[in-house]
Amino acid sequence: MSRAKQTESGTKPPGARTEAEASRWVQSMFGRVAHRYDLLNHLLSFNVDRYWRRRTVRRVRDVLRRPGARVMDMCCGTGDLLVALEHERGGPVWGSDFCHPMLVMARRKFAERRSASTVFEADALQLPLPDRSIDLITVAFGFRNFANYRDGLREMLRVLRPGGVAAILEFSQPPNRLFAALYDFYSKRVLPRVGGFISGAGDAYRYLPESVRRFPGADELADEMRRAGFGEATFERMTGGIVALHIGVAGG
Repeated sequence: MSRAKQTESGTKPPGARTEAEASRWVQSMFGRVAHRYDLLNHLLSFNVDRYWRRRTVRRVRDVLRRPGARVMDMCCGTGDLLVALEHERGGPVWGSDFCHPMLVMARRKFAERRSASTVFEADALQLPLPDRSIDLITVAFGFRNFANYRDGLREMLRVLRPGGVAAILEFSQPPNRLFAALYDFYSKRVLPRVGGFISGAGDAYRYLPESVRRFPGADELADEMRRAGFGEATFERMTGGIVALHIGVAGG
């Protein structure tokens, strides 16, 4: 399967034959791991995931500080990036996710921090938002799980105001062959065992690294963003390329 075809079709969980089946599988999978999601994110990344989120917030700081800017973290999960965005902005932001157990965990986190941010349940491919209503959309480690990547980009563009920004933080493939081989060993041999043991959902932590291997590379995703209609689309690799942060700017 070509990279372009992968980008067009979206994720392919085991046994899913249609986009609707893929979406339901992903929704169920995240529901089963929600109670251990934060712990495993920090453990399996050796806490580097905190740096990746901080870097993302720094890259979108200018938009966060625009007076009256509307900010939404899509696929917000348990709310880690949303909390960081709110802290930098100095005020509430919105979060959305289609997995109810994840939102339950996020709301608990907000209650502990007395956060004023709001989360709501929604499919990222069909956001209940008006056209051109958002200044900044972020999505951290959720985009590759979309049932249709191209439709996801189009939906982002639909709700972004002209000049609005989309920031996609996602796993990628390291360009260095030696480092890529080491990362591949870790993601195939270590991550599924540790993640499956702690979460009790072995299939989830077998799917997650496989979804990274199937996901388009950083260059391909930037090209797809431009084809979808982003006037600008750039990216930077982090931690040897295992993660890439894409920034897209909506045209007029």
